[in-house]
Amino acid sequence: MFAREAGNLFRAPKRTLGDLDAETAAQLIAAAADIALIIDAKGVIRDVAFGSEELAREGFEAWVGQRFIDTVTLESRPKIEELLRDAANKAPLRWRQVTHPAKDGADLPVRYSALQVGTSGRVVAVGRDLRAVAALQQRLVDAQQSMEREYVRLRHAETRYRLLFQIASQPILIVDSNSLKVVEANPAAGKLLNKTIKRLAGRAFPELFDVEGAKAVQTHLAQVRATGRADDLTAKLNEGSQETIVGASLFRQENASHFLVRLSPVEAGPASPRTGSKLFSVVESLPDGFVVTDLNRRILTANPAFLDLAELASEEQARGEPLDRWVGRPGVDLAALIANMREHGAVRHFSTILRGEYGATEEVELSAVSVLTGEHPCYGFTIRNISGREPVKPRRPRELPRSVEQLTQLVGRVTLKELVRETTDVIERLCIEAALELTGDNRASAAEMLGLSRQSLYSKLRRFGLSVLGSDDEH
Repeated sequence: MFAREAGNLFRAPKRTLGDLDAETAAQLIAAAADIALIIDAKGVIRDVAFGSEELAREGFEAWVGQRFIDTVTLESRPKIEELLRDAANKAPLRWRQVTHPAKDGADLPVRYSALQVGTSGRVVAVGRDLRAVAALQQRLVDAQQSMEREYVRLRHAETRYRLLFQIASQPILIVDSNSLKVVEANPAAGKLLNKTIKRLAGRAFPELFDVEGAKAVQTHLAQVRATGRADDLTAKLNEGSQETIVGASLFRQENASHFLVRLSPVEAGPASPRTGSKLFSVVESLPDGFVVTDLNRRILTANPAFLDLAELASEEQARGEPLDRWVGRPGVDLAALIANMREHGAVRHFSTILRGEYGATEEVELSAVSVLTGEHPCYGFTIRNISGREPVKPRRPRELPRSVEQLTQLVGRVTLKELVRETTDVIERLCIEAALELTGDNRASAAEMLGLSRQSLYSKLRRFGLSVLGSDDEH
């Protein structure tokens, strides 16, 4: 009815629609369009019909009597002029999208096509509501923007991790979990294996080791694949017979499993403390706990005896954690110990406690030494469990200046101010004596434990007649 292009017209409209009256034509137009407008030759809307109740409730009936061009937004007016001009010139039908301002502030996008009917210049404009399409388009735009942001975020993350992978000083390889072929290697791995990264890619990972090492590596990777973890192993490289510590972790990427393999030459120093030397074997077999920390008291290595005391299953659980997590009263003992060790270089027979991972508490005795020279300064601690020992008798009995009962009996005899001063002196003396006992009569450590300066502690010692305790001189 509204199309003039060949193939889009009814084949016999006069015969099939010849008796169509105005009422029927109006019903057809209203049913076929979301919005139908009858416009006179001056461009004024003379009638309007809507194909849905939702549009009818928008109050667009007020358009009747207004110019069609006045019912649209400013940027849509040229399109209305072209639409009416083409209808008057009987040009081929074209659809144009315009926007009507709505009451609620949300514009109404409509796609119109217009056709002149009769000889009086009247134009019938039929429109399709594009709000659903616009909403879908907006959702598509939002989804595309969200995907773009996620893509940018992932690209930045990949760039950061790839940069870390490339500049890492530890040799690292990515190995396919099924074929055990090297997928990628960082420059440090190429340097260790004396091969370019391109030559490493695609090579079977076990072939990089000697016969025994290859078997051990295959068993290690199979255990990691089955259980998710396995203890590191030492294997000799195929070229140069270099002993290397091999550790692997399993991860998934793009529906495929890969191993992240870390290689550490045995002589690499702090990165691989297990040098296989006799000294290390002795330390590993010590019945007392042995721990090496950095200057921030974070554990670098620990022997099995310490792991037993701390109720840990593997050294990995302790490595990188602060020693304070298990040893000493929080914020007190180790701070005093480190301060004393920095002053004297070593500390012996420091009594404290050790808290196990599952709540067990043991009385322990620490000896410590600081190694501040060399490339990697550190602290070393030996930890001996003394819970089974007979309690050490005090070198001299301590008698309370006054018992609680004696103090309460003074009520009514002395003023409250004097009584409070007496009570404060009792508590202060007890705390000082306890600190001296805990630190082995080391006044510097006792002062730090009590939060006092050394001069203040010495003053209180003289006041309470405790100068005979402890052997260290006032200096």
